[in-house]
Amino acid sequence: MGIIRSCFSFISGTVCGVYIAQNYDVPNIKKLASTGLFMAKLLEEKYRKPKSKNDDD
Repeated sequence: MGIIRSCFSFISGTVCGVYIAQNYDVPNIKKLASTGLFMAKLLEEKYRKPKSKNDDD
Protein backbone atom coordinates (compact mmCIF):
# COMPACT_ATOMS: atom_id res chain seq x y z
CA MET A 1 0.00 0.00 0.00
CA GLY A 2 2.96 2.32 0.56
CA ILE A 3 4.10 2.47 -3.06
CA ILE A 4 0.60 3.32 -4.28
CA ARG A 5 0.27 6.12 -1.74
CA SER A 6 3.70 7.58 -2.54
CA CYS A 7 3.21 7.44 -6.33
CA PHE A 8 -0.43 8.57 -6.42
CA SER A 9 0.30 12.22 -7.26
CA PHE A 10 2.80 11.25 -9.98
CA ILE A 11 0.41 8.76 -11.58
CA SER A 12 -2.59 11.10 -11.42
CA GLY A 13 -0.50 13.96 -12.86
CA THR A 14 0.66 11.76 -15.72
CA VAL A 15 -2.87 10.59 -16.53
CA CYS A 16 -4.18 14.15 -16.37
CA GLY A 17 -1.34 15.42 -18.59
CA VAL A 18 -1.96 12.73 -21.20
CA TYR A 19 -5.67 13.56 -21.25
CA ILE A 20 -5.03 17.29 -21.68
CA ALA A 21 -2.41 16.73 -24.42
CA GLN A 22 -4.78 14.53 -26.41
CA ASN A 23 -7.93 16.64 -26.09
CA TYR A 24 -6.74 20.24 -26.07
CA ASP A 25 -4.48 22.39 -28.26
CA VAL A 26 -1.36 22.57 -26.08
CA PRO A 27 1.48 24.75 -27.48
CA ASN A 28 4.83 23.19 -28.33
CA ILE A 29 7.11 24.39 -25.51
CA LYS A 30 10.32 23.71 -27.43
CA LYS A 31 9.17 25.84 -30.36
CA LEU A 32 7.92 28.57 -28.01
CA ALA A 33 11.28 28.73 -26.19
CA SER A 34 13.18 28.79 -29.48
CA THR A 35 11.07 31.70 -30.71
CA GLY A 36 11.63 33.56 -27.44
CA LEU A 37 15.40 33.14 -27.66
CA PHE A 38 15.36 34.32 -31.28
CA MET A 39 13.39 37.45 -30.36
CA ALA A 40 15.76 38.17 -27.45
CA LYS A 41 18.74 37.83 -29.80
CA LEU A 42 17.16 40.28 -32.25
CA LEU A 43 16.48 42.78 -29.47
CA GLU A 44 20.04 42.50 -28.20
CA GLU A 45 21.48 43.10 -31.68
CA LYS A 46 19.17 46.05 -32.23
CA TYR A 47 19.99 47.87 -28.98
CA ARG A 48 23.66 46.91 -28.61
CA LYS A 49 26.07 49.80 -28.18
CA PRO A 50 28.38 50.24 -31.16
CA LYS A 51 32.00 49.29 -30.61
CA SER A 52 34.38 52.21 -30.32
CA LYS A 53 37.49 52.39 -32.50
CA ASN A 54 39.92 52.48 -29.57
CA ASP A 55 38.57 49.26 -28.01
CA ASP A 56 41.32 46.88 -26.78
CA ASP A 57 39.96 43.51 -28.00
